[in-house]
Amino acid sequence: MLRCYKIDKEKIQSCAREEAQILIYISPDDSEKRYLTNEMKLDEHTLNSTLDPDELSRLEFEPEHFAMIYKRPRNYIVEDRFLFRVTSMGIFFFSDRIILVASEDLPMFDDKKFSRVTSLRDVMLKMLYRSIYHFLEHLKIIDMITNELEEKINLSMQNKYLISLFSLEKSLVYYLNAITSNSILLQRLKNNSGKIAFQQEEEELLDDIMIENSQCYRQAEIFSNILSSMADARASIVSNNLNVLMKTLNIITIGIMVPTFVVSAFSMNVSIPGQKLPYAFWLVLGIAFVSVMAFYFFWRYKKW
Repeated sequence: MLRCYKIDKEKIQSCAREEAQILIYISPDDSEKRYLTNEMKLDEHTLNSTLDPDELSRLEFEPEHFAMIYKRPRNYIVEDRFLFRVTSMGIFFFSDRIILVASEDLPMFDDKKFSRVTSLRDVMLKMLYRSIYHFLEHLKIIDMITNELEEKINLSMQNKYLISLFSLEKSLVYYLNAITSNSILLQRLKNNSGKIAFQQEEEELLDDIMIENSQCYRQAEIFSNILSSMADARASIVSNNLNVLMKTLNIITIGIMVPTFVVSAFSMNVSIPGQKLPYAFWLVLGIAFVSVMAFYFFWRYKKW
């Protein structure tokens, strides 16, 4: 799927393909890949790498353009079951156009950062900025989900909430690797700023992006450390909740067995003193009640 945009009055607007300065290919088919490799002279290996979610971020220079692969969060779906994944995206920068290649349909220019765009390099840098902001949004969501799961774990005796928490911990490991990979890419862009011909404002924006990426990494690292350090404690909480339930059930069972024993003793088919008395029935109930109260006070005395 192809989407075409152009920069008009410092805004990004949809346009016809003939006027397009920004070409976005979403999951390109074979014919679109052939066009990109044959007509636009994109490296086939680099093009395929942009569609590989496990590909690391990198920067490569070609005769007519330079290619950049960076990481960004993947759209979350319910089937992932609290597992937040990352995906790759490619930017192929020419002198008069940018080609973006993504494996899935993602929000592109919906952020306020794109309210004022001055050049194609500005678009490229703000795409990287949008990726970092997307990571931060997901980190906030992960923090909210973690707090809700912790409240449920405190009262739960099932493993499903604990498994969801482990999935979030795994997601943060993916995010840390992706953010680290992006930081290497940003550093390479900084080192090659003269070759890419960044303007002063664009270099300042790149510095801001590097700072935001560093802060994003620290925030993800804090969340990851908290989740990993508290994993054993949360597993112990679930186990302790189950032990408390078993203890309660045992106390209830013993409490029922005591009067049952009394009643069973007087119901045996043998001669028992006092069974001919007219108030024998109430006597048996009274003894059963006294046995229950005796067990209750014994339980309170032992503080079980």
